Amino acid sequence: MDRQQDQEWVAARELYEALVDHADPDAHAAVVVPWLRRTEANYRSKLLKAADRLCRPADDGPAVWRQEMLWELYALSRVSDMLLCAFQPPPDTMGDEPWDAGDHWPSLTMDQYRALFTSLGMVTFEETAVFDPFLHEIVDVEQSEDPDEPVEVTEVVWPGLRLGTLLFSRSGVRVRAGVRHAERGVADRSPLYWTFRRRHRPTVDQSLGWGHNSQWRTDFRLDYHLEAGRKIHVDGSTATDTIDRELDPTGGLLTPSERIELLRNRCLLRTPVKAEVLATIPSWPWDLYPFDWQLPTSEVDPGS
Repeated sequence: MDRQQDQEWVAARELYEALVDHADPDAHAAVVVPWLRRTEANYRSKLLKAADRLCRPADDGPAVWRQEMLWELYALSRVSDMLLCAFQPPPDTMGDEPWDAGDHWPSLTMDQYRALFTSLGMVTFEETAVFDPFLHEIVDVEQSEDPDEPVEVTEVVWPGLRLGTLLFSRSGVRVRAGVRHAERGVADRSPLYWTFRRRHRPTVDQSLGWGHNSQWRTDFRLDYHLEAGRKIHVDGSTATDTIDRELDPTGGLLTPSERIELLRNRCLLRTPVKAEVLATIPSWPWDLYPFDWQLPTSEVDPGS
């Protein structure tokens, strides 16, 4: 984006940092509303343009514009992650969790959260008929006595958001399931990838370990629901069934079906087959690098 031609541009990072610095309970009135006033239609139109164009090949359009919009969407997703912490359960263990649960962050009511993102041109959704990893993020699992019981949505914790045909964020849901479909303690507590922060579970995204400024140069994951079908992780380049154990030793310890499960759900739903081997590598969830994975060409997304 050309800052010289567009002096009115405001950034999601600015909103995020203002919220982090705001200790009082009136974050919506003091921080969000003034920021929204400054965005006006210009910011919204740029987001909708990005949602439309980013699903196309990376060489379609100016590379600098594409990259900066991926970073901007990522920064906006951080705002969402921060505000959603207020609606999530606390960590199962207190005191020594290796991540910032965000309990000190400002919060908005659910109506204020919805209003913020719908003001930016997004649409909320809360589909509950059938569990769908494209639409749903598992927050809690009620384990069924029947190990073969399919995953069933029992409650919506927060709504999902769409920006045009782009999936901006999934709906958080509580589910009931048999252990062969979703295992309590794994599906709802294992590391969640492509995610900045959750209150109740560790998360891993590509900003991890980078400095104060460099961490913001993180790409937003692109998932689309188009008329022709769904596109999962548009910018992925390595099919999950072609992972080279020598090039990706941690990814190579997951089975092909586990890699597909992780790519679709952004986390594992069940204990990995090679859990005992992985247990000898305490850092394996953070060593794992699924950020360039894509579905095998033979794998059709069920929503397409």
